Amino acid sequence: MARTIDQIRASKLPSNMMQFAARGALQVSPPENIEILVHLARHNPVFGEVARMTLAGWDEKSSLAAAADPQTPAEVLDYLVSPDNLRPKLLPALLENPSIPESRLAKLAIGASRETIDAMLNSTRVRTLPRVLQTLMSSPFLKKEEAEELKRAASASKAAAPKEPAALPIEHQNVPTEGSESAPESLAESESESESEFNSGSELPAGSADEWAADEALSGYLKEHERDIAAEGEKPFHAIGGIVELLGADYFPVVDEAETPLSEPDAPTPAPAPRAALPKKPPVAPKRENALQKISHLDVKGRIQLALKGNKEERSLLIRDGTKVVALAVLEAPKLSDGEVEKFASQKNVLESVLRQIPLKRRFMKNYKVVRNLVSNPRTPLDLGLGLMKHLLVADLKNISGNKEVSETVRKLALKMYKQKLDQAAKK
Repeated sequence: MARTIDQIRASKLPSNMMQFAARGALQVSPPENIEILVHLARHNPVFGEVARMTLAGWDEKSSLAAAADPQTPAEVLDYLVSPDNLRPKLLPALLENPSIPESRLAKLAIGASRETIDAMLNSTRVRTLPRVLQTLMSSPFLKKEEAEELKRAASASKAAAPKEPAALPIEHQNVPTEGSESAPESLAESESESESEFNSGSELPAGSADEWAADEALSGYLKEHERDIAAEGEKPFHAIGGIVELLGADYFPVVDEAETPLSEPDAPTPAPAPRAALPKKPPVAPKRENALQKISHLDVKGRIQLALKGNKEERSLLIRDGTKVVALAVLEAPKLSDGEVEKFASQKNVLESVLRQIPLKRRFMKNYKVVRNLVSNPRTPLDLGLGLMKHLLVADLKNISGNKEVSETVRKLALKMYKQKLDQAAKK
């Protein structure tokens, strides 16, 4: 008999059963229940939000069991250890779970909070993972004495690692042969490079933390949205609102026809100069493309890569991309700043799906300006704006109640909540 999770993956359950599944109400084992919820949270656009809310309040005992079990499916562990979904009480068990790869914990360490750093410093397994230790050393929240301790732990971990595999055949060992006098030198250079990697203190062995995080984010995003990317095919860049609105009218200067010089039709043609007298033309440097020209040449995958690894200007253009999977990739960029998100939240020329995705990121919702801008944005879906309004301060409720750009429903509720908060303040 097929498991319930297999039936859900094959979309064989009716809608009412899917609702039960998203609430964790199916009569299945706790591990399968969590697996079902994670699958819906990641892949189901209809019931995903309900599943995410269910997981956030899921039974702590069952959650701990799943976090500590090496047999827990990789997708579930990846969801639980993600910074957007991480529950602090599960972190110690997740850090010790050998099924969570070192690369995943290193990614978690990149933007780790002080609470997460404390848990990592107390983890026995983390102290044996050089890549995670190296990433932690670059954290601004790390104390000086902790950084020194991590440096010693990284060196000890490196020293404890076996120098050579014991059972390798002789032909695969790094042993100098006849005629290879440089072999000992290259081996020494390799050890020297390895030593410098661990002693750098501020850089990851394979490059900067930002570059490595962008590569990880790109790989995960391409895998997660593989079907959506294939469906879009070679769809070109199309800016929501049009190019003129995107760049501004000043970007396209109008040239008066009278200013354009015209050659006189009857002017005599000068005789060509002798070939020897012609000066050599200096080499013409290739014209540097601006961000818009660069983006216009890229396919969907190329634009996704730029969204995750590009600069601020490129992200500001790609957030306006009419291709949903490209625009949403901008919100996953490791270098994305709070100021950029504040601007995105107030823009009227982005896809509705972009505005819906912003509140799903816990990091963004900690920024009050993002919440305020979403409610004030006339393009924000009505249900989303009404749900966020409870977080606004009195002054902003008053401003929104008089904002003619937003819908009348939003204005009326803002006015009602404004009066309620004034009454509550008066009673105190």
